[in-house]
Amino acid sequence: MQQITEQQILALAPNPAAAANGKKISLKGGFVKLEASADGTFYLGECQGSGKSNYITTADYIAPDAPVFRCTCPSRQFPCKHSLALLYEMLHGKKFAACDIPEDILKKREKKLARAAKAEEKENASHEGAAAGGEESVSGQEESGIAAKKKASGAGKAARTRKWKKQLEGLELTQKLVRELLDAGLGTMGGTALKTYRDLARQLGDYYLPGPQRLLNRLVLEIEGFQKDQREEHYDNALDVLEKLWTLVKKSKTYLQDRLDGKEDSQASPLYEELGGIWKLSELIAAGCCRSKVQLVQLAFWVEYDEARKEYIDTGCWVDPVTGEVSLTFNYRPLKALKYVKQEDSFFGTMELETMCQYPGDGNCRVRWEHGIAREMTRQDLEQIRTLAPRSVAAEAKTAKNLLKNAMEEPVLYRLLAYEQIGQGENGLVLKDGQGGTILLGDYPGRETTTERLKSLPDGRLLLGQVLLGGFYYDRGTRRLLFWPLSIVTAEGVVRLAY
Repeated sequence: MQQITEQQILALAPNPAAAANGKKISLKGGFVKLEASADGTFYLGECQGSGKSNYITTADYIAPDAPVFRCTCPSRQFPCKHSLALLYEMLHGKKFAACDIPEDILKKREKKLARAAKAEEKENASHEGAAAGGEESVSGQEESGIAAKKKASGAGKAARTRKWKKQLEGLELTQKLVRELLDAGLGTMGGTALKTYRDLARQLGDYYLPGPQRLLNRLVLEIEGFQKDQREEHYDNALDVLEKLWTLVKKSKTYLQDRLDGKEDSQASPLYEELGGIWKLSELIAAGCCRSKVQLVQLAFWVEYDEARKEYIDTGCWVDPVTGEVSLTFNYRPLKALKYVKQEDSFFGTMELETMCQYPGDGNCRVRWEHGIAREMTRQDLEQIRTLAPRSVAAEAKTAKNLLKNAMEEPVLYRLLAYEQIGQGENGLVLKDGQGGTILLGDYPGRETTTERLKSLPDGRLLLGQVLLGGFYYDRGTRRLLFWPLSIVTAEGVVRLAY
């Protein structure tokens, strides 16, 4: 029997409702037949449904990290609730009768293997051709193919050149705008001038600059907010956006000009994404931005709405129990495509990844993967994380200050901190390390108020001798660096403060 956990089911489900419905079907005894192959790679269930005939649902685990689900129901969700119900039957240890793998499934497996072998053969042939330096004779058909590829490559290069030039034009326009604002002051953006800046933000889309476009939209939103409630924080936020926009423009102009001059950088640049580019996994792998055999434990998760992007962003905060590195996952769900993009959810196990891609940048890098195997989090995972947690508040605060000074970095740096005690101080909750170093805890503006949850923990021992995952950020009100608490890692488990 294939080993499966509820975390795996939730990760496979297109949404929480589908998983809940699948669980209900299983608990109510919706299956009239359950079968499995002797090798544990194929599972079949006959499930009662709303139609005249029962639904036949199957799960093919020939590739354990990428199972294939099929069902005769008319649902457009994938996997559907019947497929998820079959997984719950497996989870609950239901009895599956022995069966042979159907002929149509074997044929589909053969076709899949043939496609994979053909792709591998093609790739090997390409490498061999490159190694031979093109000296071997080729057929007329092959020559035609090579010529077509060269033509396509040339056309692609010309298109990239046109795009880079257009982006440079847009950056010049943006730089002029920023310079005018710095000279005249942000107060000049009020009233009828706001419409002009909104129009300019829309124009940046014509220059292939969605990144600067989002920053300009955010700037407009902050000024509008200031006009409504006169809160100084809007003005401060606007200055931050303006600083990042100015820095992005300056660095991007140099970056794009180098591309036009043929000065290709061997290292992938974070500016590509900052300008609005979207990395493909294959591109990250080709750039060497990947690691093999990685394990990740999610310690925090939250969802926020970004008005400037018109998107919901599902954020996962993960820790590598081998290195202690903290990384992030982002799932972007545009308002216009909410029904097509699956919302992520909290994950409470350990994810084992054959290959993990890491985006270029400093601080907490974004990571992505295509396939992963979920397993239960173990005491060993927790102990490794606790052992790797830094012991010095002063050293981590120094690192955070240096990174947060960079206008291009995110305003929060997530880190693990081992602490001796968390207690009430003169200005609020204070974390104290084993060396006597301290840092004030605070709630990051616009996010969950986790400090209040710390105060109401039922077990006071959680505030003594544990490890805290949190985020360093600069608070203008107190003019100091604060630490936003997210999760407590104990020897027995993880206590989440943000969820």
